[in-house]
Amino acid sequence: MYVSKQTQPLKIAFVSTFQPRQCGIATYAFDLFNSIKQFYTQERGVGEQQDLCEVVALNNNLQNYNYGKEVTFHIRDQHRGDYRRAADFLNLSPVDVVSLQHEFGIFGGDDGNYILNFISALKKPLVTTLHTVLREPTPGQKKTLGLICEKSVIIVVMARMADKLLKEVYGVPDKKIAMLHHGAPDVPFLDSSYYKDQLQAEGRKVLLTFGLLSPGKGLEYAIEAMEHVVAAVPDALYIVLGATHPEVKRRYGEQYRHSLEKMVREKGLQNNVTFFNQYVTLERLVQFLVATDIYITPYISREQVVSGTLAYAMACGKAIVSTPYWYAEEMLDEGRGCLVPFKDSGAMAGALIKLLQDEALRNRMRKLTYQFGRQMVWQEVAGEYSAAFESARHEYNSYAIALPQRAAVTRHAVLPEINMQHLRNLTDDTGLFQHAVFNVPDRSHGYCTDDNARALIVAVQNWQLFKDETILPLINVYLSFMHSALLEDTGRVHNFLSYQRCWLDEQSSEDCHGRYLWALGYVIAYPVSEAVLSLASRLFKVAVGAPLAFTSPRAWAFSVLGALYYLKRFGGDTEVRALVADLCSRLRQQTTANATEDWYWCEDVVTYDNARLPQALIAAGHYLNDQQILNTGLKSLDWLISVQTDPVDGHLSLIGNDGWYPRGGGKARYDQQPLDAAALVSACSQAYLATGQFRWRMAMDWSFNWFFGNNDARQILLDYAGGGCFDGVQPGGINRNQGAESTLSLLMSLHQMHKIEHEELIHREDKQPPAANESEQR
Repeated sequence: MYVSKQTQPLKIAFVSTFQPRQCGIATYAFDLFNSIKQFYTQERGVGEQQDLCEVVALNNNLQNYNYGKEVTFHIRDQHRGDYRRAADFLNLSPVDVVSLQHEFGIFGGDDGNYILNFISALKKPLVTTLHTVLREPTPGQKKTLGLICEKSVIIVVMARMADKLLKEVYGVPDKKIAMLHHGAPDVPFLDSSYYKDQLQAEGRKVLLTFGLLSPGKGLEYAIEAMEHVVAAVPDALYIVLGATHPEVKRRYGEQYRHSLEKMVREKGLQNNVTFFNQYVTLERLVQFLVATDIYITPYISREQVVSGTLAYAMACGKAIVSTPYWYAEEMLDEGRGCLVPFKDSGAMAGALIKLLQDEALRNRMRKLTYQFGRQMVWQEVAGEYSAAFESARHEYNSYAIALPQRAAVTRHAVLPEINMQHLRNLTDDTGLFQHAVFNVPDRSHGYCTDDNARALIVAVQNWQLFKDETILPLINVYLSFMHSALLEDTGRVHNFLSYQRCWLDEQSSEDCHGRYLWALGYVIAYPVSEAVLSLASRLFKVAVGAPLAFTSPRAWAFSVLGALYYLKRFGGDTEVRALVADLCSRLRQQTTANATEDWYWCEDVVTYDNARLPQALIAAGHYLNDQQILNTGLKSLDWLISVQTDPVDGHLSLIGNDGWYPRGGGKARYDQQPLDAAALVSACSQAYLATGQFRWRMAMDWSFNWFFGNNDARQILLDYAGGGCFDGVQPGGINRNQGAESTLSLLMSLHQMHKIEHEELIHREDKQPPAANESEQR
């Protein structure tokens, strides 16, 4: 690695979780941040008041942390747009180098791929520290990490195994990889009795495991081993130090800790195993470590290329017993520790007893670990990082020129933020109100299943993008409404519910029933929990048989879309597969039988929600690998776009519901509904997925831009303040009411556009599509 002769320290921005957030990456970044500052102060003579380091902190949606002034920007981990804004912020700052701490779980998106939005927009040298390198990554993990490595000037790893995996599995060139040890505090070589009195452990042999608790730690095997250890060494005391990992606690509570405590009671080890349910300061942690005679890491996963707790124990000169995960195998080589098989409490007990009873062996091991650990203290590691940062700065200019040039990921410079506030305002504990007077819910019209079904899809879309737990109550409300709408004895559903919670119809229209299945299928494909999946699946199976008796093409289309989502999860369901084949066959036959070259449509009048019909054909043709069905859908969609393209300037001019578009007659220009623009966005997205043809991606943009002024009224329909959508285009402009259907149409399209923009970024190495002519853009 090149080492710069630069005398002036660089300005570094760290992108990571950060204390006081409780996670291992946050602790590492906090220690590295302070060590770099101290290194510059001591080695380079920089004044302590000079701000050469800053932090861009990753926040989860549920927490706001009381950061210090060093945190200059926040990224909400599930908000994709925040990553791009963070890059823009750093690009405009005097930062010289960016240090990214990478762990898949701290970033949003599939396999943490939202971070790619940051690195794709960053125009500063990037040094990435990898805290996890997998030998058998999923395709998504491999792609995400590969793109990070491609953009990084230097990749920092903390073990030789990680270096080897990067070369063999991910194809990273050797010259980009720097092996730097995990940092650890600089602690004198002290006798273990030094702090034992402060821990009420005077005169006892202390064993320790510390860190945030989670099931992968394997502590149950260490506790089982203690049953044998205590029989041979009665004064042995095993301390488990650390709070439960916040994410584990949020999802499962203290279930794991309580299971360990129960095991201790059942084995009668209350006097020999103790839990400190605390996230302690570094000073207090050092006291525990110094008082330790043997440090234990009983982890159960072999694919662990770094362990900060093991690094701390080595730097403090501890005798160590560990399972043979990769980092332990490497660090404890040459007699620096004792390795025992995974999940083998007997072998662990034997190793512990041997070390506890042989003080000379224990002390030899301590000296070996302490000597090795001298290169791991933060002062040494900070110096190596400083050299890496300077090297990255030196190499960046030539490196940036060599990077392949990418196509722009979208024709939109920036998509609007997704704002769910108006949807929340329209929702009470019963469901979603149908209408609004301006942006105020109109209770007089009550609720309908149509809107609550669409709202359920939007809420699940939002969960997919942001994993924001405040959306889960809305999902429960909408799914509860769907549950109450079902008529169990007939398999049909109600649609209209009064504000007084009285159903106003005996059963819904066929189209409503189709939307009911569409929404349930979407939830089944992308469930937010097992409970939601179970209920949605039960409702779907009760209602799925009815469409076979329907005559409405839209009901067929929505039922097909719902069934195809259902088959994403339960692909072997023969009843649902047969339903798809039957309904899409009917839809294709009716289209081809009714179509001529100038009227390629399944009916003699084009009405509302039109694009859902070709969308269903395209989706089914793609799923069934039936080219005839697929081509019918594509040709039908092409025709629908052509008759809704303004002949003067080419914008989307929707068919209005004030007269529709009868065969041989004129097209109604008003009242144009957001519902139809949203359907076109979805249908074009389905065509893009099925064919890979970029013209359909451009048609998505063209359809979506109807909401943003490319319409007959030349007005934007989004209410930026509250996130609602105005109710349509009328002769005098736009309808200022913001009802449920309009708002859901915009939100559904906006979620789709955010999702596809991100997916295009992930697949950005694909060949740039050829330029499209004006007709293709439509």
